[in-house]
Amino acid sequence: MSTPETPLDRFKRATINAVRALAENDELQVGFSNDPVSAGAGRIRLPALMPDMSREQLATLRGAADAAALWHRYHDDSSHQRAVPEGEQARTAYQALEEARVQGLGAQQMAGVAQNLTQLLEQGYRSKGMDRLNQPGSFPVAEVLRLCLREALTGKGVPACVAMPFELARAQLPEIMHERVSQLAAVAADPVRFATLARELVLTLKLDPSDQPPERDEEDESETQDEPPPEEDAPDEPEGEPEEPAQESAPLPSEASDAAPEALDSGEQLMPDDGEGESEVPGAPPRPPQLVPDLNNLPGYQIFVKNFDEVVEASALAEVDELTRLRDLLDRQLQPLQGTIAKLANRLQRKLMAQQQRSWHFDLEEGILDTARLARVVSNPGTSLSFKRENDIEFRDTVVTLLLDNSGSMRGRPITIAALSADILARTLERCGVKVEILGFTTRAWKGGRAREAWVQAGKPINPGRVNELRHIIYKNADAPWRRARRSLGLMLREGILKENIDGEALVWAHERLRVRPEQRKILMVISDGAPVDDATLSVNPGTYLEMHLRHVIEWIETRSQVELVAIGIGHDVTRYYRRAVTIVDAEQLGGTMMDKLTELFDETQARR
Repeated sequence: MSTPETPLDRFKRATINAVRALAENDELQVGFSNDPVSAGAGRIRLPALMPDMSREQLATLRGAADAAALWHRYHDDSSHQRAVPEGEQARTAYQALEEARVQGLGAQQMAGVAQNLTQLLEQGYRSKGMDRLNQPGSFPVAEVLRLCLREALTGKGVPACVAMPFELARAQLPEIMHERVSQLAAVAADPVRFATLARELVLTLKLDPSDQPPERDEEDESETQDEPPPEEDAPDEPEGEPEEPAQESAPLPSEASDAAPEALDSGEQLMPDDGEGESEVPGAPPRPPQLVPDLNNLPGYQIFVKNFDEVVEASALAEVDELTRLRDLLDRQLQPLQGTIAKLANRLQRKLMAQQQRSWHFDLEEGILDTARLARVVSNPGTSLSFKRENDIEFRDTVVTLLLDNSGSMRGRPITIAALSADILARTLERCGVKVEILGFTTRAWKGGRAREAWVQAGKPINPGRVNELRHIIYKNADAPWRRARRSLGLMLREGILKENIDGEALVWAHERLRVRPEQRKILMVISDGAPVDDATLSVNPGTYLEMHLRHVIEWIETRSQVELVAIGIGHDVTRYYRRAVTIVDAEQLGGTMMDKLTELFDETQARR
């Protein structure tokens, strides 16, 4: 007897069919995951579906699906890569123009697709806070170009949420920009010619200090303004020049590495891409170009095989009934500690709320009219009007990631305390408007599993690097409310889930997820009880192999990343790895220590000192 199809299953099936139809590829593999949207060769990854999604969320998901399908249908990677400019801002603008082109071609033909793409665009602007920009020059030039080309191709105006910052930014650009955008719209169907003109446009704007506008003679200029040349007259690539993109170019959705077909077809969680799968869905406001090196490919560190690694939602590792039982067990075990940790959480909440309180300056000569002081103007007409102005709030939009060691040595009281502390912390920060992501890291097998078997079958090469299967667990996504993730935290108590720990790669994974978040301030808190240990890897590599990689990753994040890194060691001195760290002897101290460290981080005066 087959299981009846749920509304969510029907929506997923309809979305997959719509994507394949729009992309004109019946063999296209479509999957759903919490990782960023991406479109690669023969496959598309979309946001994960949730049972209680609102109409706006569903419309945004349809927009992401349509954008990815149109990218797959109209994007020509070879011609696009050949014209990628050098500068960082120029690459961002160039990418935005290409996304506007492929989406404009689809929106011209289908009104429903155009509506979905508009919803995706507006949601992206709001999530990044661009609807609140009100200063000249604060709206990105790349988005000005995107919206101008979108209007030229589809006739749709600028979304109302960013109309004011858009106009302020457009007024500062040269008039030639509008003429060049019209030329781009005229050749949108020709990816080769479009890429050439798009490159010329972004270089003409001199978005980067080192940019030089392309040299063009009068004959070439008149040829461009008249009409686009036939396809055979398009500029060819110089003979002998490689078609591969330069390493410093921004990653594109089509560069994402392929995932297992069976995972895509079934809609299961995808395995992590090799660093390039973090590209955004085409159409959302573009993320800054990747300037971060591959921290898992540092000198002296390598991975023998990645095929068996996985990034998985906690809810996918156990049935609902088991998760409920484990959560009840967690609550019963930790009942005596909830009062103590709750007091500490309330103290943290009071500090955060105090930082977010609004204040006003009164008796000013300009600003907002102070109606409370109008009475004295009525009683004494000679008194001038009084104005007030709201003070700026120094509290920055913040996201916190908790990265929990899920190794076997954490079994028992330490992992129980860690689960409760993460639970209380997520609730506290959520009430203060701070988003929290809870992640865990372990391995899928003891002694290497299938990764070690692959090494044996390959003839046991010397110094193979990491030879185990990683398992990175998402207990709570930063955008998910606490109530939805509450049950998943009980998974930490499941027998057999805690195995070995490879801290360096887990730190890279958590950092990359945090780095691409739109919030202004990003905090990564690592909770561990020991140095990285994986018997399979350490038995065939130097004894400090994993530890040295961890040190290199920490050094890069602490010195070159905007992510603030802090660590708590349970019975293990982590201060020899991390600059900002504390070591506790008893797991019972974990909750209070977590609150104290976050209180320090949120104390701006102490943080600056």
